[in-house]
Amino acid sequence: MVAGVSLAEAPAFKKAPGGAPANVAVGIAKLGGSSAFIGKVGDDEFGYMLAKILKDNNVNNSGVRFDPTARTALAFVTLRADGEREFLFFRNPSADMLFREEELDVALIKKAGIFHYGSISLIEEPSRSTHLAAMGIAKKAGCFLSYDPNLRLALWPSPEAAREGIMSIWDQADLIKISEDEITFLTGGDDPYSDEVVLTKLFHPKLKLLIVTEGSAGCRYYTKEFKGRVPGVKVKAVDTTGAGDAFVSGVLNSIASDQSVCQDEKRLREALLFANACGGLTVTERGAIPAMPTKDDVLQFLSNQK
Repeated sequence: MVAGVSLAEAPAFKKAPGGAPANVAVGIAKLGGSSAFIGKVGDDEFGYMLAKILKDNNVNNSGVRFDPTARTALAFVTLRADGEREFLFFRNPSADMLFREEELDVALIKKAGIFHYGSISLIEEPSRSTHLAAMGIAKKAGCFLSYDPNLRLALWPSPEAAREGIMSIWDQADLIKISEDEITFLTGGDDPYSDEVVLTKLFHPKLKLLIVTEGSAGCRYYTKEFKGRVPGVKVKAVDTTGAGDAFVSGVLNSIASDQSVCQDEKRLREALLFANACGGLTVTERGAIPAMPTKDDVLQFLSNQK
């Protein structure tokens, strides 16, 4: 991959595993947590590769299904000169879109303390119904529900469909993580820096924690009792791919140890600083999964920052 060129100009592409929820699962395992991934890939070489990478990174992949009729989804990514990304997706339909409810590993979902998901699986049937069923099973089992919409506008039929789809499950989550761009999009152009916008339009009564990520600037947090911001960590960015997912891994790893962290501002701030460092370290290397840090990496990095 060559930085600073468009997809059309790129001379070659390097094979790299990824996908937001899978990245989060790997991030948690690398931090020493226990994670499993549920989803569907093609019964093809790329599908086997992804299942193996999960396993190699200590993620339970027993909930992965293989579709004999559809291919594993591909995303071509190029880095612009500023380190931001341009995407081109190949999925018409890809195996992940054909994940059916009867293929869910219900026992695996019930074992989880936290159930984390995105919004891409909501775009098409049957994966939409499967996603909703999995959320229902998790909620009933007492799981903590974590939602990172991860807006990929190019995959939705229209901006309106994206807004509607993403918001359709908004009020179910215990934790929501969004970026500034996503606030602007979901509110129809409101100021992403305004606490009032976030609290009146995006915060909902069941939410234990709403996090707004601001890239290298850090993050803001909102609960029913308090709000604030935690500054980012200083790093040299090489590739922003997976930074948000590594951040989520850091947050969820802390919540998995103790859910009451959401009610204690001092401890929440420590958890968010840890998560900022997870995201920060990930951008210093190419690719999402290889760049995810271990707990020791993060603690070492934070002790050097003081």
